[in-house]
Amino acid sequence: MYHVYVIRSVEKGVLYFGRTENLDERLASHNSGQVTATSRGRPWEYVYVESYKAKQDAVRRELQLKQYGNARTYVKNRLKNSLS
Repeated sequence: MYHVYVIRSVEKGVLYFGRTENLDERLASHNSGQVTATSRGRPWEYVYVESYKAKQDAVRRELQLKQYGNARTYVKNRLKNSLS
């Protein structure tokens, strides 16, 4: 399975959108500082995950979330109570 995820910095509250095949390993890499984009703001926690059988679907969804403001806004609105 391929996963598109949203993590939130526990310290700063900022969100990061990404994609992985292994959720446990990926979160560990974010929290250990191995990912440049998230090396600040640790620790990180998952707040949203979508799973896909086809890699192409996950890639398309990740790009949509990263490039289009309305997709990011949709996720933020959907998680309104979880992010407060």
